[in-house]
Amino acid sequence: MTPNDDASSSAGFPPARFRLAIDGNVFGWASGVSATAEALDAFYAAGGRLISTADHYAGGRSEVMIGNWVHSRKARSRVILATKIGRHPDAPGLSARGIISATEACLDRLQTDHLDLLSFDGDHPQTPLEESLEAAGTLIESGKIRALAASSYSGARLMQARQIADEKALPRFRAVFSPYSLMARRPVENDLLPAIRALKIGIFARLPLANGFLTGEYRVRADAPESIMFTDASKHVGRDGFRVLKALELVAAEQNASLGACALAWVRSKPSVIAPVVRAASAEQVAELVASADLVLEPHQLAALDRASE
Repeated sequence: MTPNDDASSSAGFPPARFRLAIDGNVFGWASGVSATAEALDAFYAAGGRLISTADHYAGGRSEVMIGNWVHSRKARSRVILATKIGRHPDAPGLSARGIISATEACLDRLQTDHLDLLSFDGDHPQTPLEESLEAAGTLIESGKIRALAASSYSGARLMQARQIADEKALPRFRAVFSPYSLMARRPVENDLLPAIRALKIGIFARLPLANGFLTGEYRVRADAPESIMFTDASKHVGRDGFRVLKALELVAAEQNASLGACALAWVRSKPSVIAPVVRAASAEQVAELVASADLVLEPHQLAALDRASE
């Protein structure tokens, strides 16, 4: 499977060949030790290689469980490990000291000597960007991280960070993590994507299924997700959400595919998207998601989903 040419050329960070990343947000919370290992086994067996997590997910247990899996499968050289720092209670913020401390803790929990992609998790304006980027530069020079990304940054801050990086010869952000789905378009397309295109980097689309709403499983607010991780799906229940689901249902019928698969295919169709980052708490959920990895929607189907989600 080859990545979208536009996304690949603009990303600045080499994507996995398999255009789907797995989100470690559920590991250690909605997914226990056995289920996590089974989900990662299924993801890897299907061709998935990029595993995304954060130091604060489940208080660090997500990284521990991912690290245990990578170590036990002797898979470190064959996977891309991406994690985020800035929100762990033991190392909050993005001061130089906090960045170094948080990264060392991530390396320990993930049982690795380097991170393929480290993200600053959220904007922390109380710390000058120059200080944060200098700390990242030290980690890159030491070989402890290979590339730097940003998560939940505005377009303006991304542009500011690039200017500082170029003026001071500091590391650039080479990718961005942000929620992006049929139910969360305007903040990304109006603010983030223009900056991303100008900077010639790419986006990893988090929550591409809108916390599960775009699977079609949650039609009324009383529909209770199996896990608290997916309760935000209910906020999309209403006229706008139903309009999108109706359009998805028509596309899914034409494609003989699931609603979720079509929602992921829509995200992957966007030129600046490197890969959707999907939550899966079990091997069964992974199987449903990876089945969508080769799905390509027709132009009229993409246009219909664009109209329904405007």
